Amino acid sequence: MQIEEYFNALRETIDESPIVQSARVTYDKRSTQIGFIRGVLYLLDGSYLHFREFVNTETDIDRYMYAYQYQRTDEDFIFRYDNTDHHRSLNLPTHPHHKHNGLTGPIVASSGPTLAQALAEIEDLLDLAQGN
Repeated sequence: MQIEEYFNALRETIDESPIVQSARVTYDKRSTQIGFIRGVLYLLDGSYLHFREFVNTETDIDRYMYAYQYQRTDEDFIFRYDNTDHHRSLNLPTHPHHKHNGLTGPIVASSGPTLAQALAEIEDLLDLAQGN
């Protein structure tokens, strides 16, 4: 897969999400198969999702680095998924993939979700908050 195809798939994910009101995203092509994506997705309830990915699409989609940080408008930190190589002492079975639950919540194992999966989780949280 060429990096442009991956960029287009991310654009489609963002455009088709029912909770994204607007987006500010930059796509940086480093080679035909390597790219860096950074952005902020502004959601319907006023919250937002900061994200970044450094991706190689040569054989499969290999995210060398990713982070998805969900916050409310008052800067209240809800969660962050990332694969930064820290928290070794926690002996998480998915290391380096992990999830931060709030500023002081537990750090837990994570399968390393995609942007689409992070958006789906946020959509579920928003539905719960609205009583749906």
